[in-house]
Amino acid sequence: MNSTTDKLTGKANELAGKAKQGIGKAIGNDDLRAEGAIQEGKGHLQEGIGKAKDALKDAADKVAEAAHKKL
Repeated sequence: MNSTTDKLTGKANELAGKAKQGIGKAIGNDDLRAEGAIQEGKGHLQEGIGKAKDALKDAADKVAEAAHKKL
């Protein structure tokens, strides 16, 4: 997955997880609330992975640019 896909998928999982938690709370279903919390956490991780990929790409681009200037 590329960084944009990771960030979008992460955000979608966060939102779906929050929705599940809200529905679980409204109907008194603790299992659904827990499932929502897990999905929201997964979303946070996916979004973080996307941001980390962006940071690594930016760093690699800067190193390549600096190396190119020295040539």
